[in-house]
Amino acid sequence: MPALVPHVPFGEELPLLDELNHRIINEFASAISMISRAAARFADEEVKDALGGVALLLHGYAPVHRALQPPHKETLIDAEGYLSKLCRAISRSKLDHMDIALVLAAPPLLMSADCCWRLGMIVNELVTNATRHAFAGRGGRIHVGLFRSGAWVTCSVADNGSAPGFVQPGRGLRIVEELSRSLDGRFERRFSPSGSVSTLVFPYVEQSSQTARTARADHDQVGRSQWPCASKITR
Repeated sequence: MPALVPHVPFGEELPLLDELNHRIINEFASAISMISRAAARFADEEVKDALGGVALLLHGYAPVHRALQPPHKETLIDAEGYLSKLCRAISRSKLDHMDIALVLAAPPLLMSADCCWRLGMIVNELVTNATRHAFAGRGGRIHVGLFRSGAWVTCSVADNGSAPGFVQPGRGLRIVEELSRSLDGRFERRFSPSGSVSTLVFPYVEQSSQTARTARADHDQVGRSQWPCASKITR
């Protein structure tokens, strides 16, 4: 059986992946344009509003897709900034209209781009899973946490919903487990009457001091305004 989560492709495979992502983004733009043109043809305001809402949702999904693209090169990035950008995109595309608050608590933490990408895939799937199973059409709150303690990093996704004590694992959770193993991590889920918590613990790979200094310098040149504070409601 082929691996669900291959290593990030570089070299010859990267142009093919770029072409695929380029086509997907173009399809998003084409769909948004088609819906906007259709809305303009209708005189009925309810129809216009409905089609406009669909176009806005597609506008929101495109940044999620961009945030989850595999990295182009081996480099260090700030996991807090990466996850904050991803959580904002998820909120705008999926959660805001459902009255579900997505909260991120994370300090600045330098990690490899490959590790951040895998972590982002896990967070996206777990947030999507909580949205689908925890709230039954009600509003709620999902909390994403990330912190380092010595040689280990812990990432958690918790909700205050009421998911059943057992959710039949689907392809999404199987991918989460594969991604967790690719990080040499341990993944577990716990359910209670007050909500559920999914936790990933994986080893932190120390970076050389020179590489870390270079990454921090690049981070400072970008500007702190692009890297939100450590605890923020991403609504």
